[in-house]
Amino acid sequence: MTRLKTLLLSGAALACTPLLATPQAAAQSRGFFDDWRLPQQQVMTGLYIGAGAGVNFSENSLLRSDSSLAAGLAAVGAGGRGRAIFEPGFVGVGSIGWGFSNGFRVEVEGNYRQNDLDKIGGFPGASLRNTASGTQSTYGVMGNLLYDFRIPGVPWFIPYIGGGAGYAWREWDGVSASTTGGATLRSRAIEGQFAYQAIGGAAFVIPSVPGLAVTAEYRYFATQPSDFNTRVIGPTGLGLAGGQLRASDANHSVMVGLRYAFNQPRPAPAPQPVAAPAPAPARTYLVFFDWDRADLTERARQIIGDAATNARTVSSTRIEVSGHADRTGSAAYNQRLSVRRAEAVAGELVRRGISRNEISVQGFGFERPLVPTAMGVREPQNRRVEIILR
Repeated sequence: MTRLKTLLLSGAALACTPLLATPQAAAQSRGFFDDWRLPQQQVMTGLYIGAGAGVNFSENSLLRSDSSLAAGLAAVGAGGRGRAIFEPGFVGVGSIGWGFSNGFRVEVEGNYRQNDLDKIGGFPGASLRNTASGTQSTYGVMGNLLYDFRIPGVPWFIPYIGGGAGYAWREWDGVSASTTGGATLRSRAIEGQFAYQAIGGAAFVIPSVPGLAVTAEYRYFATQPSDFNTRVIGPTGLGLAGGQLRASDANHSVMVGLRYAFNQPRPAPAPQPVAAPAPAPARTYLVFFDWDRADLTERARQIIGDAATNARTVSSTRIEVSGHADRTGSAAYNQRLSVRRAEAVAGELVRRGISRNEISVQGFGFERPLVPTAMGVREPQNRRVEIILR
């Protein structure tokens, strides 16, 4: 984070520095921009989809019977509280989301978990261990908020954290356990409850496929306790009692998956080494602007003054003034903004003694970025006016 702050401060300090037309200066500028832009490549913007699968570990579910069921358990010499122990199972998740340029993401997720019952025990007076069977399944719909961390210099590794809330349906299918005395405890029902989760993970970017990444995640997922219809059946097959068995629910999941973000910018090609020719006089100047502004700073006026002086020195016959904008806002608004910026620079040139007839003014909106970015990214190097001496 310290290096990122240093790079941002350096970019702000150079916001009004003229760009020399020599190859050495061009190569140096490309190197700086590539380094400055590196964290931006780690930020996912726009629509994305994802899917993952892995192992789900269900915590021991605490069981508590209501008064009706407790009476049936008492008839077979058992107490009213116990626990269900589940084997490791399966988890699958699918999501669709939207990434913002500041690192935050929101998404909607569907998930599924399944664990087989291993044991039911803990009911005082009843031997239920090693006789249990059945399956617990959970279906959930969640809304999540996540944040991607930027690591300058490591564009392929993107750690993230987040959390979510939603609704889940928990099903017990064929859950039963028998006592040594021949009595049977049976539960079979589906119950919907509020659900919540915490997420921690990392994405590993695949450079050869822009937008594609492999993900690895840990999730803690839990719901409010669920009430399941349960019966106690005696040794002769006669139902002794029925009621509700309340069961807690908490899960730990470890997953791997894939994520694909649409419309991600392709990485810029690596700069090629350029032989250094003899220095040439400066012919191109850049004047930078604050976001959504077209007024000139004191530094900008100094650069324009240098351009006006050099135009008379090299006997320039034509001065091109071209305005540009970054990729925030609509195309129509940025077109007008780029023209306003160009007109402001042309007006300062005239004030410094350049004839208006020698100046051509045009605006390109965000169609010709100096630094390619996705839509919605505030790139300081793209908010500029170019002064070219012909």
